[in-house]
Formats: sequence, structure tokens, C-alpha cells
Amino acid sequence: MDVGIVSYGGYVPRYRIKPEEIGRIWGVDGKSMGKGLMIYQKSVPAPDEDVVTIATEAARYMMDRVPDVDPADIGAIYVGSESHPYAVKPTSTIVAEAIEVTPAMTAADMEFACKAGTAGIQACMGLVGAGMIRYGVAIGADTSQGAPGDALEYSASAGGAAYLIGTEKVIAKINKTLSFTTDTPDFWRREGQPYPKHGGRFTGEPAYFKHITSAAKMMFEAMGTTPADYKYAVFHQPNGKFPTRVAKQLGFSDEQIQYGLLTPNIGNTYSGAVPLGLANVLDHAEPGDRIFVTSYGSGAGSDAFDITVTDEMANYRRDNAPTLEKVMADPIYVDYGIYAKFKGKILMPE
Repeated sequence: MDVGIVSYGGYVPRYRIKPEEIGRIWGVDGKSMGKGLMIYQKSVPAPDEDVVTIATEAARYMMDRVPDVDPADIGAIYVGSESHPYAVKPTSTIVAEAIEVTPAMTAADMEFACKAGTAGIQACMGLVGAGMIRYGVAIGADTSQGAPGDALEYSASAGGAAYLIGTEKVIAKINKTLSFTTDTPDFWRREGQPYPKHGGRFTGEPAYFKHITSAAKMMFEAMGTTPADYKYAVFHQPNGKFPTRVAKQLGFSDEQIQYGLLTPNIGNTYSGAVPLGLANVLDHAEPGDRIFVTSYGSGAGSDAFDITVTDEMANYRRDNAPTLEKVMADPIYVDYGIYAKFKGKILMPE
């Protein structure tokens, strides 16, 4: 029984802000900052957009592409995010109601920094593979936070993607998934705090690079493969620099990561980063293409996936929903004042 992706959908808010504009406010060379991060603009959620609306929009696009799937056959929905709008009230139940999946199903919100979405995919794979449910939905979405003037403000953005996992009419078979996890305090946000903090010496090499390369090498060994066996590769992308560097360390070319690298144009969507990158790859993939995916979440862990696009992709109604390229087209640029207003950074007296 092949478990894999039956459908998918992605959404990114239309508003954008450029690093030059952020730098202008804080007296920093924003253009150089953006160049160093390989981020040239980032998405900004509108005042009426949050993780619930982003996840719902992505899930609706996902369902539009499989009109023959009865929502009542979906047995689980997991929404992974660092920015759920409620501390006590699941995002997943709202999304489930919006796409008419309730009530004979289970739902839960997940949190593992930027890899909560791929953790949801793994959970759905387990339930589907065990025969407990027919279909499961996994969503990674965020409206990520960056303190005013902090380096994170140049990257933290918004977006998300949804995946329908099942065994029928699978468009992309998940050949294997595995994880590499440790307790590494590289990045965190305590309850009640509006913005996250970095763990200084724990970031970079002992966190992102160690976990992604370890998970990737474990996958190569488990599958008996090398980078040359894959047409596409997608890595977590807190900026454009890190995934480009880790891809080269592992032996992947710029061409292999081209479609999966979205951060330079939309910023770091946190839990949405790898799901969106994979969605853009699937927008271009053809039967027989093999895809290598490795997510990363601070705290810290990486989930790796070996995926093969099936012949079913030729029958898949991909055109029933907009591609990510279409979703990301025609951005509306805002200045820092509008951005701060949209993001709730301006605190008004009660």
C-alpha cells in the first residue's frame, strides 16, 4: 500500500515589503541586509489574515483539485504553526469546519517551530498507513514574528500549504520519511512573549546545518541514493543563504533547488516554508520525477522525505486551483507604517 500526496494547495498573502524600506526606518542599509540574507522582499499578511485564513485558503485549493474526494472521508486534520491565533482554541477545528470535514474526524494543532507542518504529514502517514483513516490533511502555515528593528524583521513573513495524504490516486508517493531530533536551544519564544529570541552560539552550525545534513545523510543511507538520483530538492529556508549553502554541502546543484527555494521572494514563512517549496515543485513536476525534502525546526529537528511523482499526476486536476507562481504574482508593496499597522506592532492605549 503506497501512502503519499493525493492533493495539495498553497497560499501566500499579496502584500510585500522590501528590506530597503525596513532599513530606512531603523537607519540600516536594508539593501545590503537583504542581499546578505538573499531576501529581496517578504510577504505581509493583511489585517484580516492569520494562520486560520491562510490554512483555510490553502486547504480549499487542495480540495478544489480533487473534486471526487468526499470531505467526509477525511479522518484527521493537523495544522502546524508558531503563530496560532488562539492559545486555547485549535486552528485545526476551524479549518475542518470551513472545508466541511467535521464532525467524524480528529484534529489537533502542532508546534515544532518551522517543521510542524512536515510533522503533520508524518502523523497523517501513520494514521493512513495503519488503516485508521482514509485521508488525512496536514497544513504548515505561519504569520511569523520579528521584533521591530531585529534582524528577523527582514525575513519573518506569512504563508502556508496544505496536503491531502492517502493511498488512492496518489500523485506523489512518499517512499520514506525519517527524522533527526535533539534538544538544541537555538530559537524560542516563551508563553506571553510577542517576539522570539535567538540562542546565539546554538544557531547555524549546531542547529540548522547539523540537523539537516544529518537527516539528509540518514536518508541517503536508508534509500541507497545520492543527490544525482533526485530531480528536485527542497530544504528549510529561514533565508536564501542557508538552503543554498546546505544544498551545496550535500551535493545538490542550484538547478535542483531552484523551484523549491521561495524565500528570496516571499521571506521565511516558518512552518509554511518547506510545504510551500514542495508545492511549487509539484506545480512543475512530471511523472517519474524524484524529490528530496528536508525540513528544519528550531529546538531542534529535521524531517526528511524521499518522494516520487506518479503517473497519476497526468490525471490530476492541477489547474483547478492557482499555481503558487500565480498566487505570488502581482504583489502590492507597502511602506513600514502600513506594515507595522497590519502586523499589530503599533500598540494603542486601551
